[in-house]
Amino acid sequence: MSANESPAGRQPTATYDSPFLKACRREPVPHTPVWFMRQAGRSLPEYRKVREGVPMLESCMRPDLVTEITLQPVRRHDVDAAIYFSDIVVPLKAIGIDLDIKPGVGPVVEHPIRTRADLAQLRDLTPEDVSYVTEAIGLLTAELGATPLIGFAGAPFTLASYLVEGGPSRTYENAKAMMYGDPQLWADLLDRLAEITSAFLKVQIEAGASAVQLFDSWAGALAPADYRRSVLPASAKVFRAVESYGVPRIHFGVGTGELLNLMGEAGADVVGVDWRVPLDEAARRVGPGKALQGNLDPTVLFAGTEAVETKTREVLDAAAGLEGHVFNLGHGVMPSTDPDALTRLVEYVHTRTAR
Repeated sequence: MSANESPAGRQPTATYDSPFLKACRREPVPHTPVWFMRQAGRSLPEYRKVREGVPMLESCMRPDLVTEITLQPVRRHDVDAAIYFSDIVVPLKAIGIDLDIKPGVGPVVEHPIRTRADLAQLRDLTPEDVSYVTEAIGLLTAELGATPLIGFAGAPFTLASYLVEGGPSRTYENAKAMMYGDPQLWADLLDRLAEITSAFLKVQIEAGASAVQLFDSWAGALAPADYRRSVLPASAKVFRAVESYGVPRIHFGVGTGELLNLMGEAGADVVGVDWRVPLDEAARRVGPGKALQGNLDPTVLFAGTEAVETKTREVLDAAAGLEGHVFNLGHGVMPSTDPDALTRLVEYVHTRTAR
């Protein structure tokens, strides 16, 4: 089933006719919908207050905190969708991988996966492993009403990069060495991660998420031929696994201008575009039958209202001929962004695109 069809055997939910889901399905909308990656996070003083003294992974496992943090930007900015507050390594932690998110560094894995024997660390994910996700989404959907909730997960390549490198990397030398030097081990690793990611997304959808986004944050480090051969099959497996739910599936990566057609080919209904490629050109690369999401440069928000509006008009003008468009930044909200700039941006997009 595609995202253009109503879920089989179900009555339309309260969110089905929301501008966000309509845009994902490439249907006419009353205004261009807006949400932001990392909107439930570090730029909001109310976020920093509730997170004070609470480690990142702990905050992702407390339904009360997850609910409050997810709702904060919806209340403040009037965005058209909420995104579930979590982290891409949560399902790995849930199956027992020894890792932590270190402030100023990111996820750090105690025992990196480098050999076939190391694959034993990757057991199946069950709904019981992440029962706090089900609880939090139940609380959220009750509060959000007609506002859709976006579930998300890290894509197999990006998760593999963290697991093999042992933490963040700029070169991905260990991950790429495995990909090139032991392609069967690499394929088996990504296949296991596709199973875990699929299970994590299913939990979110079954709990009430109206759409899902697969973050392949580091896929831009790959050449197209390597992506097609060594990454696309695992991402496609994830998208196939959740296809029958009928919810829109979004695919996003950074620096992926050369991969946009392949990321769409993997099975997404909506392809996220960073700020490096104009949306009209991105549409040409992706091809017909997909909505696009993006793509204001996050740093523009530091330049003042006039500059923000000028650059936003450029994005909206480039998106004018698209089959469907969800306005977003080309990457996540930066921590020092003025929250009021985000609120003004949402209002500007809504007003300028009102039909």
